[in-house]
Amino acid sequence: MSRSGNVLDNAAMESFFLSLKMERTARKVCRTRDNAKAEVFDYIERFYNPQRRNSTLGYLSPMEFENKVRLA
Repeated sequence: MSRSGNVLDNAAMESFFLSLKMERTARKVCRTRDNAKAEVFDYIERFYNPQRRNSTLGYLSPMEFENKVRLA
């Protein structure tokens, strides 16, 4: 959570939620809450963390970045 008056604290989460909305949920209609939860889980665990490249992480996926840091 961001400190009061410091909008940059929340920039990473705002960026993530924009990606989630644009890449997954904007074009989907979920009939149930469980279906929506499954869509978000699938996006994070099967696409965002293992595959999606992130410029902030040197154009590595979050999993690739974590593995690189662990080996260093």
